Amino acid sequence: MSAETVTIFDTTLRDGEQSPGCSMTVAEKLTIAEALVDLGVDVIEAGFPIASPGDFEAVKAVADRFGERAIICGLARCRTDDIERAGAALKGASRRRIHVFLATSAIHRQFKLKMAKEEIVRAAIEHVQMARQFTDNVEFSPEDAARTELDFLTEVVEKAIEAGATTVNIPDTVGYATPTHYFQVISHLKQHVRGIDKAVISTHCHNDLGLAVANSLAAVEAGARQIECTINGLGERAGNAALEEVVMALRTRQDYYKVGTRINTPKLSGVSRLVSSITGMIVQRNKAIVGQNAFAHEAGIHQHGMLQDRSTYEIMRPEDVGYIGTGLVLGKHSGRHAFRTRVIELGFTLDDATLQKVFDDFIVLADKKKDVYDADIVALIDNRVNVTTDRWHMKRFHIAAGTGTIPTATVELFDETDQKTVCDAAIGDGPIDAVCKAISRILNVDAVLKDFQVRAVSDGQEAQGEVVCELTVQGKRYHGKAVSTDIIEASAQAYLKAVNKSIAQRPSEVSAPGV
Repeated sequence: MSAETVTIFDTTLRDGEQSPGCSMTVAEKLTIAEALVDLGVDVIEAGFPIASPGDFEAVKAVADRFGERAIICGLARCRTDDIERAGAALKGASRRRIHVFLATSAIHRQFKLKMAKEEIVRAAIEHVQMARQFTDNVEFSPEDAARTELDFLTEVVEKAIEAGATTVNIPDTVGYATPTHYFQVISHLKQHVRGIDKAVISTHCHNDLGLAVANSLAAVEAGARQIECTINGLGERAGNAALEEVVMALRTRQDYYKVGTRINTPKLSGVSRLVSSITGMIVQRNKAIVGQNAFAHEAGIHQHGMLQDRSTYEIMRPEDVGYIGTGLVLGKHSGRHAFRTRVIELGFTLDDATLQKVFDDFIVLADKKKDVYDADIVALIDNRVNVTTDRWHMKRFHIAAGTGTIPTATVELFDETDQKTVCDAAIGDGPIDAVCKAISRILNVDAVLKDFQVRAVSDGQEAQGEVVCELTVQGKRYHGKAVSTDIIEASAQAYLKAVNKSIAQRPSEVSAPGV
């Protein structure tokens, strides 16, 4: 790695998955991992292997499949069992890393670990050396480093490097730092840690004060050469530094930072949509880089400037991040060849079978609405490409509702496992409530709807509606997402997806402390 290149360490599959309701199946993790590899991510933190059999299986699957194309990383506390479990999960990867961590701040030492400074230093040395038995690529994180006394942080980092750590990560675990503060922490370590040139300094910033990206960039200015981040800024609480933001900041202001990354930036929007679709976490419209409004210009003076020269109000080209607007492209008389061409132009590579299914969906949609937009096509592709192996599928439903009528829903579901159809009915406060209750009756699931959002995919009264819902089952959150020109149908499908996830839930997991 040249001194001018910043390593991008993606932890969407580990820290991102710790967002409430964002747990993923092994198949979903593999889908995202493949997208991250194609994006050009250097290091993929695939999970926390000791947390559960499901997490171990996911890390192993990612390591086995992608361990030659990217560095696959597993997280481990400074415990023997954790490190051995991580080593076993990563065994199939020729390029692998074990990431060990131990809290160092005074508040963590006193209330969580109940360990003295000397004990922490000994534990860090012992477990870095232990991790070296499985791989020569070892990362050490002093958890809550931003709130750790500088002299003690310097000692721990120095000892970890002496023990064999090749990357030292300086986490702002609770999003407490400011850019100047974080810059000073990294600078202090650069100046005072003996042997610091033997390891890469890394950042891991949380967004509790909205400063995760700013802090990460400040660390790069101070000499850090790895940024830990997630797609769409997913992560515990307010999330992590957003990969797409740090990457485009370094690219757009390369004149200032004088470093680059290996990220294939035109794939950013596509990966953002994929992660959003799988996790059910909607990207806010005004989100930097990948939001729906990121390249929209409403004000007249802006539009005038754009007509003269796009650089007047755009510091990035939409195509540089794979941005897709809602441009009108196709109608019901468009042929398969034109459709395939547009799909390729939108940045998707589909096999013939999937393309045919999406084209069939397009024909059905084109019969329902006069004009089909780019955003409609993307939604159709999401529906097909990101299909999960759900046990229950909607065959049909019927709604009776109106003024002076008790809303009633009759639902018919098909069980893929037992190959049988089950039908039931329910009443509710409205048609959507009724259809959701009917689904719950059939599947005998006590679900509580916590969040329900509807948005138009494209323009016009005929637009497809995208529904995202969040529900809890036995205290655990699940997301579901679906699109249709019929909002009730989209609502039913989204609710069913979330319930399917609850049915297929993995065994209870050990929650990994945030690094």
